[in-house]
Amino acid sequence: MKVFSWVNIVALTGLVAVQAQAADLTISCGAVGAELQLCKEGVAIWEKQTGHTVNVISTPNSSTERLSLYQQILNAQSSDIDVMQIDVVWPGMLASHLADLHQYLPEDATQGQFKALIDNNTIDGRLVAMPWFTDAGVLYYRKDLLEQYDKPVPETWQQLTDTATTIQQGERKAGHDRMWGYVFQGRAYEGLTCNALEWIDSYPNGGTIVNSQGDITIDNPDAAEALKLASSWIGTISPRGVLNYTEEEARGVFQSGDAVFMRNWPYAWALAQSDQSDIKDKVGVAILPKGGENGQHVATLGGWNLAVSKYSQHPQLAAELVAYLTGPKEQKRRAIEASYNPTIESLYKDQQVLAAVPFFGTLYKTFTSGVPRPSAVTGDNYSRVSNAFFNTVHSVLAGSVEPEQGLSNLEGELKRIKRRHW
Repeated sequence: MKVFSWVNIVALTGLVAVQAQAADLTISCGAVGAELQLCKEGVAIWEKQTGHTVNVISTPNSSTERLSLYQQILNAQSSDIDVMQIDVVWPGMLASHLADLHQYLPEDATQGQFKALIDNNTIDGRLVAMPWFTDAGVLYYRKDLLEQYDKPVPETWQQLTDTATTIQQGERKAGHDRMWGYVFQGRAYEGLTCNALEWIDSYPNGGTIVNSQGDITIDNPDAAEALKLASSWIGTISPRGVLNYTEEEARGVFQSGDAVFMRNWPYAWALAQSDQSDIKDKVGVAILPKGGENGQHVATLGGWNLAVSKYSQHPQLAAELVAYLTGPKEQKRRAIEASYNPTIESLYKDQQVLAAVPFFGTLYKTFTSGVPRPSAVTGDNYSRVSNAFFNTVHSVLAGSVEPEQGLSNLEGELKRIKRRHW
């Protein structure tokens, strides 16, 4: 597994603990886009207000690698990290290692937060994390190119395929030989689970891999149709290298002006609109396409939370840091400066926020009604389910297996996981 060097430091030498002796707390933050810089800035404000010091450590961009890292640290009952940034699908998996924030925060700490996210983070009556920012997949597009080629924003995945093909061919004939039609997160990791769930569930009967009753539903004709279309993109409107893209690789291609469409999270907006971007003021954001005229627009629910390790030596102080970073003032700053979706409902009506990120208003329902990954129903076994799913999808995209056979094999594997583990 490729992980940052500090992972081995944590696991093998405890150097992080030594570094942290000079600080009151240690927090681990993501480094996708502007995440790490924003985290450092928010922490610095809290340090100035309280007089405490915080050691900020970055984690791998891949959420799959980040989960493995956290599991190593928590299973060792290490006190090296006080506050952890955790994915929306992890509370159930990590709950036994996380502090109950109800014990450290005032009763009104969750007031104004989206109830669904608080419910998601409450395991057996214990609030194991506070929502920090929410997410849902969106479609980025080059509005200048769609206008030039007289094409509407695609409503279906087939329309996206056709429009991407037309514009890619036209741009290459005009001398832009690096232009691609569509980039997304195609690496075999959690990001591909998010993308592929959007493809499959956007078809009328594609389903959500495992339904809310725990029934395995993935082996069906609509799911196969979705993956068949997606596999046709590889090497045509999407580079073969997309099979190793995470969020940042996709953003790099799109932001350099070398793609017509991109699927990504809202954080990419502020970066695409920055002065350093080659496509500033040329970008539009829309809801993701649906699977045919009878399908539905689907966006996978994402988002990240802040949790306090049960093994922290300073749980009260750590909880106070979490409360500040997830509070309205800090969430508003992050929304305006870097287009991170707030988890506080009132901020979606804040005029300063809407001026900075207009699609927070137009796509509000997308962010509040995203399709969840089947983590609640599969519990501790979600990582096994997701790994089996994204590895199968990756094999289909790579051309190693046909969609129907891949989904049949996947259904059998998920049934084995269910018999043994859930």
